[in-house]
Amino acid sequence: MTNEVRFLIDSLVEQLVVMVVEEYKVSVPQALELLYNSQLYEKITDLDTGLYYQSAGYNYKMLRHEMKYGKIV
Repeated sequence: MTNEVRFLIDSLVEQLVVMVVEEYKVSVPQALELLYNSQLYEKITDLDTGLYYQSAGYNYKMLRHEMKYGKIV
């Protein structure tokens, strides 16, 4: 994984955590745990999916779906 890709993933994680904290009123450590244990994070770090360069909003919709239904479509 290149430094550029790692930067994109880290930036995306940061934005997603902020969104989770704001919407669900949880702490940053709780939001990080939720995200790092999600299917979405697995898919973001799988470079073949290309999700790491999609917008935070796009990925957040998928995370919300996973949180509500337990899986990503």
